[in-house]
Amino acid sequence: MQHIDEAKLESDPKYRYEYLADFIGFGPDDVKLIQAAAPQVGPRIGELVEKTYAKLLSYDATARHFVPKQHGFEGETPFDLAALDASHPQIQFRKDHLNRYFVALIGRAYDAKMVQYLDMVGRIHTVSAGNNEISIPLVQMNALIGLLSDVLADALIESSLAPEAKLKTIRAFNKLMWIQNDFISRHYVI
Repeated sequence: MQHIDEAKLESDPKYRYEYLADFIGFGPDDVKLIQAAAPQVGPRIGELVEKTYAKLLSYDATARHFVPKQHGFEGETPFDLAALDASHPQIQFRKDHLNRYFVALIGRAYDAKMVQYLDMVGRIHTVSAGNNEISIPLVQMNALIGLLSDVLADALIESSLAPEAKLKTIRAFNKLMWIQNDFISRHYVI
């Protein structure tokens, strides 16, 4: 039986990542599969981003979080929810962030910097970082990660990967999304 320092899980993101990866079974082979899928996923990132934002903007509970000024956005913010649509500059700004997120998943090394990145993705959606006026409820973040997992799986199902590689790659992304979800949820613990 392995001993896990539970206090360290809360204070050390790298330790937490290593524990989660080991427990879930996310290892170097999964990383290789994700990175090998770059030629399949990369060209579809724009489409994945559009699908994601179409869904986010179709519910007031998720869309309302795009009305306040987003951290780093320099343009005019939407006046209200009715003024918000997929072509608004602030939404384009957010789409660029999601685009870079997908690129990071398929193109970055899974090292200490990637662990920091996954942790930052969780923190930035809370008042702990970014705009103090924006705090995305955990239920909305869970919905987003579930959606991202599904759009990635859909892209892979439609890919030209061999059936066995397709299945293994979908599983690898699924494991990664669960790790990401934990790195989001940890910032909601009071």
